Amino acid sequence: MRDHDLPALERRSRGKSRFDDDEPQFLKRGRPTEPLADPDGDPDPATGERWSSWDDAVHGPAPHPQWLVTELAAKDTELGVLKTGKEADVHLVRRAVPDTDRSCLLAVKRYRDAEHRLFHRDAGYLEGRRVRRSRENRAMAGRTAFGRQMIAGQWAAAEFAALARLWEIGAGHDRIAVPYPVQLRGTELMLEFVGDAESGLAAPRLAQLRPGPAELRDLWGQLVEALRVLARAGYAHGDLSPYNLLVHSGRLVVIDLPQVVDVVANPQGPEFLARDVRVVSAWFVARGLGTEQVDPGALTGELLREAGIR
Repeated sequence: MRDHDLPALERRSRGKSRFDDDEPQFLKRGRPTEPLADPDGDPDPATGERWSSWDDAVHGPAPHPQWLVTELAAKDTELGVLKTGKEADVHLVRRAVPDTDRSCLLAVKRYRDAEHRLFHRDAGYLEGRRVRRSRENRAMAGRTAFGRQMIAGQWAAAEFAALARLWEIGAGHDRIAVPYPVQLRGTELMLEFVGDAESGLAAPRLAQLRPGPAELRDLWGQLVEALRVLARAGYAHGDLSPYNLLVHSGRLVVIDLPQVVDVVANPQGPEFLARDVRVVSAWFVARGLGTEQVDPGALTGELLREAGIR
């Protein structure tokens, strides 16, 4: 029997902890979990390099991909900014072992500090997530400076945990593509770079494309399957749009998951899921996919059943 054939609460009781458990399993390894103001320290003024922070970070799922550089002798070099946002900026970093051909590109997501972040919609997303200590809960509820920093830590931890779980699911028989979550350190999240490794050019967002009829149908099919996998895992993306879907070598890749929603634990979970479906369905219909192929209401109902809600 597969997990998605089980009731949602029974699925939850088996195996790994969810991102909204009191103490997520991936943060129980003796690694630092408090947000760090400057995770990597100051770069070398001559080269712009920093030593790799792999040694004191929480690592992504094992076995690690062969392309990933894990040697402690590696250095990280900033190459530029891939994306800026209200909550976080994404930087391009090359991690390489000096005097060898061992290197890889990483997308490094750095959540803004408490003074410069603007999580203006966080209340609804945070429902269903918990931290153990009442001091932290009070600070988060009151949006104190410490509380805002705690929330930033929750966003980074939630995204890391969701990506780790979905990566493991996608490595099996279910079809979903997400960037490999390389490491988490404080409020900095390092991810697989999705794009051309030679040029450093990121894969285009779905919103940038004008696919022909056959490609449009294929991308819609990939998206529907990805939504099914998310629902079986108990998730709604929470902010799904053509701007947080990449297309790389014909493969649809789901990104930007800090606001991932537990469809069951969050009272607004079904609403978030329905909104995700409406937004992406509207884009595909606007690009020419027939309404007979796109039924947002029917798809939402199917996904809720996959999540064990209906």
